[in-house]
Amino acid sequence: MIRRQKRKRKLNAEINVVPYIDVMMVLLVIFMVTAPMLTQGVDVQLPKASADPVDSKDSEPLIVTVDEQGQYYINIGSAEQSAVTAEDVGERVQKVLAANPEKMLLVKGDKRVEYDKVIGLMALLQQAGAPSVGLVTE
Repeated sequence: MIRRQKRKRKLNAEINVVPYIDVMMVLLVIFMVTAPMLTQGVDVQLPKASADPVDSKDSEPLIVTVDEQGQYYINIGSAEQSAVTAEDVGERVQKVLAANPEKMLLVKGDKRVEYDKVIGLMALLQQAGAPSVGLVTE
């Protein structure tokens, strides 16, 4: 009778990493494929936001308004407001910023105006030399 001696195997307490790497790679590919699909726009109605007032060193900010028809208005001091063209907005803002470079600029857009009009106004103010523009909310 031949007896085989049983060898004692040393227990391996290490985790098998290969399946976890496979799962990670599959998830990485899935997220890479689905990420561009998540950045598409969806039509939504934005809620009203409550915002803290902005601290200003200057007592009166320059407010440029876009009404429902897409017309521009500039609020300078207590002057009567009348509709102005986009070129006039650019010229007047340049003059105000030349006199006072620290002047705060705010955009007040009607909620019914096209988004394109507000963005166009902000681009116009940037071209006129405005370093930053704030948005007015109710």
